[in-house]
Amino acid sequence: MSKKLFAIFGNPVSHSKSPLMHNFGFKGLDVEACYSRYLLNDGSKLKEKFLSLGLSGANITVPHKEAAFEACDELDEFARIAKAVNTIVKKDGKLYGYNTDGAGFLKSISNFKDIKTILILGAGGTAQSASIILRNSEYKITILNRSQNRLQLFMDNDFECFTFENFDINTKYDLIVNMTSAGLTDDSLPAPIEILKPIIEDSNGCIDIIYGKDTPILKLARSLNKPTQDGSSMLLYQGVLAFDYFTNHQFSHQDIEAEMRKAFR
Repeated sequence: MSKKLFAIFGNPVSHSKSPLMHNFGFKGLDVEACYSRYLLNDGSKLKEKFLSLGLSGANITVPHKEAAFEACDELDEFARIAKAVNTIVKKDGKLYGYNTDGAGFLKSISNFKDIKTILILGAGGTAQSASIILRNSEYKITILNRSQNRLQLFMDNDFECFTFENFDINTKYDLIVNMTSAGLTDDSLPAPIEILKPIIEDSNGCIDIIYGKDTPILKLARSLNKPTQDGSSMLLYQGVLAFDYFTNHQFSHQDIEAEMRKAFR
């Protein structure tokens, strides 16, 4: 029996730890499958590339989660609400889209205590899914983005939204979360330092969903003596849920997580 093929699509994608995580999972749980990465420049070509590569499933990272939403034939309820997909599974000739980002992020913030209000920096696909599941878990969510145009979806769903121009730095947020790609391939901050410094200083901690790099916003938070966390926990937890979809719920989440954790040693 030939191995099933899986991949992650993104741009950039060379840094992704997903292939290592999933291949540890496949090997440890004795699944005949292999997982690789694919640099995708044009999100509109996602479905075409998925099919031409003969994939059984894929993960989608920035900046193509909204394109993945459009590429799928069927969507689960949460992906439909979030309008973003990070996990695709091919079944009966159709592409089924799921979103495991929100649940993965929700579990990853359990290390922070006394968190009620969260400021999310960015308005992309990850922010869309995380904001919804966090609000459903009774956190108060505010979105801060560079420009107004990407905020419409959040405003339509009654989220408090601001741009750099109209944001009030005197408002206190318990947790500051970078969900932009700022700092992934450069040393940029996700917002002007005049905004970031006072709000981080007044917070209980800071998370950057970028992983494997000491990003500028995390350095800034530590310089202000605030607890920090990168995106490794979110990556792991969303990966466990994606693997569960890839393998049609054959394994417990605990067993999947135990194998995937080997990628972080």
